[in-house]
Amino acid sequence: MTLGDVEPDPAPETPPVPALAGRAAACADRLVAADEVLLASHIDADGLTSAAVAATALRRAGVPFETTFAKQLDAEEVAKVAATDYDTVLFTDFGSGQLDHIAAHEARGAFTPVIADHHQPADAETEYHLNPLLEGIDGASELSGAGAAYVLARAMEDATVDETADETDGDTVSASDTSHDGTGDSPTPRADGGLAALASGPSAGPTPSDNRDLAALAVVGAVGDMQDSDGGLVGANRRIVAEGVAAGVIEEQTDLALYGRQTRPLPKLLEYASDVQIPGISDDKNGAVEFLHDTGIELKTDDEWRRWVDLDGTERQTVVSALLRRAVGSGVPPDRVERLVGTTYVLTDEEPGTELRDVSEFSTLLNATARYERADVGLAVCLGDRDEALGRAQTLLRQHRRNLSEGVQLVQSEGTEQRDNLQWFDAGTRIRETIVGIVAGMAVGSDGIPRSVPIIAFAEKNAEELKVSARGTHTLVRRGLDLSVVMSEAAGAVDGAGGGPDVAAGATIPKERRDEFLDHADEIVGRQLGGDDSRESG
Repeated sequence: MTLGDVEPDPAPETPPVPALAGRAAACADRLVAADEVLLASHIDADGLTSAAVAATALRRAGVPFETTFAKQLDAEEVAKVAATDYDTVLFTDFGSGQLDHIAAHEARGAFTPVIADHHQPADAETEYHLNPLLEGIDGASELSGAGAAYVLARAMEDATVDETADETDGDTVSASDTSHDGTGDSPTPRADGGLAALASGPSAGPTPSDNRDLAALAVVGAVGDMQDSDGGLVGANRRIVAEGVAAGVIEEQTDLALYGRQTRPLPKLLEYASDVQIPGISDDKNGAVEFLHDTGIELKTDDEWRRWVDLDGTERQTVVSALLRRAVGSGVPPDRVERLVGTTYVLTDEEPGTELRDVSEFSTLLNATARYERADVGLAVCLGDRDEALGRAQTLLRQHRRNLSEGVQLVQSEGTEQRDNLQWFDAGTRIRETIVGIVAGMAVGSDGIPRSVPIIAFAEKNAEELKVSARGTHTLVRRGLDLSVVMSEAAGAVDGAGGGPDVAAGATIPKERRDEFLDHADEIVGRQLGGDDSRESG
């Protein structure tokens, strides 16, 4: 298989997602007509990039705004939004699933909602609602929350506001400007992940803008939302990639599809590869080094291990060809071998060899900030802070990696419990509830933790509740699995709440009703997969 640049799709001459153009225009018109906007967003990588895309578009359009984040948008958090003085609230990467709560406050005149989301909408209506599912576009695989925010940003390019509005010299704050201990004047994130004001935009007049550069953040959000897990981005996401390539902010390549191409030393790149297990290389430090020596390429520069980014095209091709031969010769199933090479995305404006150059590593960096209650840091990085905020984010990433490694080791050592149609484990307080879903996804494929059934992970959220995270594969989704439905219905049956994308969803349930929840989830998964006993290899 030949590595190199991918022939880019033609940049769309129409709006990036034509089916959403009308909804995007209506939402954009409402936003630029507002005196000021409260921007509320989710805290994961898709939520942070959604907020950054929307914040940049609002700033460029001259719309004053303030940004807040919430770990979970429930009835209580919506009520807090309604208690603010904002007449217009923009929700990104959530809001659709909570539309019943939002609509109730809208009906009594608390605020006008504008929603740019990709999750399954609740059974309620609102006028300004941008969601791919409303136009038959798959929100789990074709357009993320950041993608929806990008479609909105593109619609705002020609928007104008009243230039007679009072002007200030306000600007979006960096992480270093945001007090985190509650002692400064800047609002601070709450430790429980609740709403907290983090950044505000200017109230200066509008400036002409071309928001195609924001495609870079939209792609980071899509990859962070696992929408590239089947070999690359598809559907509406492809059109956004094409716009980013045309704008010069994205390079699309066929390359080794392992995490850490920019930052990991070559032996670690192969040793830690978890998606495709290759005997004698994966989880084998000495084996990975021996394999690399056998390829004949130069492995060190000035006694330092080289990284994938340091190799030239010929060297990369040599390693990939040898890796494919080893995988085939070791009996790795063909569908797994194919996963070793895929479409990758590089952000051309970022420094080579950093976490920000590769979209997968960028999204992991953002998740590390959000899952440790520092969404302010993640937002600042997205908005361009490459000094203090990036340093803080890198420190959080190192902590995040340690916690993930320890969590995966725990699951691998204890294994999972098996039901007829799923597997599960309960980490209690031993794995943070903010990362237990990531741990579950990373553990799948290890010995005794098959990919053939979805995995459900539990962690203690508080004294009364459990956080539930479910992970599947795109192969299972093609067979009929929809974890959004599983989480929603099973949680609802035990007085909890849940939802999310079809391949990775979550819920919160009463602690004492875990086993009852599992009964419902197992039955729903079995129904979705139709009793098909076929099993994904590996």
